[in-house]
Amino acid sequence: MNLYKIAKSVVALIFYPLYRIKVIGKENVPNKGPVIICSNHISNLDPPVVGITSPRDISFMAKDELFEKPFIGWLLSNIQAFPVKRGMSDRNALRKGLATLKDGHTLGLFPEGTRSKTGELGEPLSGAGFFALRSDAVIVPCAIIGTYQPLKQLKVVYGQPIPMEELRTSKATTKETADVIMSEIKKLIDFNK
Repeated sequence: MNLYKIAKSVVALIFYPLYRIKVIGKENVPNKGPVIICSNHISNLDPPVVGITSPRDISFMAKDELFEKPFIGWLLSNIQAFPVKRGMSDRNALRKGLATLKDGHTLGLFPEGTRSKTGELGEPLSGAGFFALRSDAVIVPCAIIGTYQPLKQLKVVYGQPIPMEELRTSKATTKETADVIMSEIKKLIDFNK
């Protein structure tokens, strides 16, 4: 068993009862082929929560400063995370993300780029739109609903894949595409509150 599977099992064992996690719509995540899971971002705990609730193993981008910390850097590298320089176009991170999708794997993204301090949805950056338009991945919106308070329920909702054909053929911009993805996340939040 690899470190990813071990970490996923350990975190699930702690988080499911601690946050009374309820998962809805897991069946909306295709079980093979390239997938991008796009979620809102309300806490530093979002990546492990999406990681343990997704039926697929996920590669996440993590801010490059985390990789400079000896143990955390080693751990992230061994659980399929890869570094991204925030606030600029990081070509290495973009290439790594596209390669992950080209190999038929799953990429986890937080379109807002950083966590919301208020819990409200923020404006999306164009990164999610870039990956959606430059790949043939299935785009699955995901909503994390609730607060990370022990024994208060946290919902993780996976929505229907977002139809991408029109956006990909109509020369939509990365920002327009990111806005569509974000609006689907908002619908999930509004419907499942």
